Amino acid sequence: MTTNDWAKHIHKFLFLLKDDFFELPYLSNSPQVMLDSLIKLPIIKHNPLTQLITTNNAFWKGKMRYQKMEDGFWILETNIALKENILAKAIYTKDHLKDYYILSFSVFEYKFPFKDSEDIILLSTCWTFYKPETEIATYFYKGTEGKFFNIAMNKEWVDQNIKSGKFCGKGVLESFFNTQKGFYTWLDIAPKAHVLSKKISKILEAEDEINLNTQELRKSCMKLITEFFKNSFEDSRIADNISLSNLDYYNVAKAEKIILHNLQSNFLGIDKIASEVNTSPTKLKADFKIVFGFSMLQYHKEKNMLLAKQLLQNSQVEIQMISAITGYESASKFTSAFKKRFEMLPSAFREN
Repeated sequence: MTTNDWAKHIHKFLFLLKDDFFELPYLSNSPQVMLDSLIKLPIIKHNPLTQLITTNNAFWKGKMRYQKMEDGFWILETNIALKENILAKAIYTKDHLKDYYILSFSVFEYKFPFKDSEDIILLSTCWTFYKPETEIATYFYKGTEGKFFNIAMNKEWVDQNIKSGKFCGKGVLESFFNTQKGFYTWLDIAPKAHVLSKKISKILEAEDEINLNTQELRKSCMKLITEFFKNSFEDSRIADNISLSNLDYYNVAKAEKIILHNLQSNFLGIDKIASEVNTSPTKLKADFKIVFGFSMLQYHKEKNMLLAKQLLQNSQVEIQMISAITGYESASKFTSAFKKRFEMLPSAFREN
């Protein structure tokens, strides 16, 4: 595909309904190409003076603030509220360079429906990192609201600012930042990221001071990058640096969607999920571990533990009921699993 083909592609595939999700394709060669592709959509409003993109359509309401801090180094902050299920798909054109890495930090709220009670607002926080030419498929569910920060860095900027050994003196990043495709996700691994991201938001929202706070913004983004790399070596994925095909990444994203949609049930099993994704269980199992750092079963359990933790923090739901909600056969098995994960009994955690 070339940029000239983009209008035809959008006309054909924008908000195409497939498997209960409306598709939203966007160009991902670079931040500028991405912005240009979004601005051309009839549902988008753009104010270049305030560097702000807004929309309020039948599918979602949102705003994106962006700033180019220096050549090859951008920050894009997106706030979004979903009115329908959306599948966002990154696409690349042939007539533009594909040399940007994206580091994304996201915090999403979603409504957890609970019988005989008001919906409970829960948080899902994660990091993602993807390399150039990696076609990402991201599923967003109706009723969720959230914010994500995309830090975009091209290869030249990375050579000058990341590969220097500042973040990892063992040369691991030198190998990681290569031309291979790659997409990796971590759950909430960096506690300081929340504070840093709020500072970035405050700077970007100061519309009267755009281009005046560029150095402060750059400094905050560098701290966010440092916070990520300081905590991302807990597993070996960056060191192993395994590259999959774009189809493999799409299949992994679909498998995650299936797991998250069935959190309240017992784990569906690798064979069942692989059958729905239309790939082999052995391959899906290996690919999922590469992207998420967990097996599918471990990912199911970890998400349920995080769900339980927030139900204890944000509701008065009884512990026995939480154990049932998160798929445990008994309160005692849930209590044992919770203590193993968080080193504290659920009752003691709630009291804190």
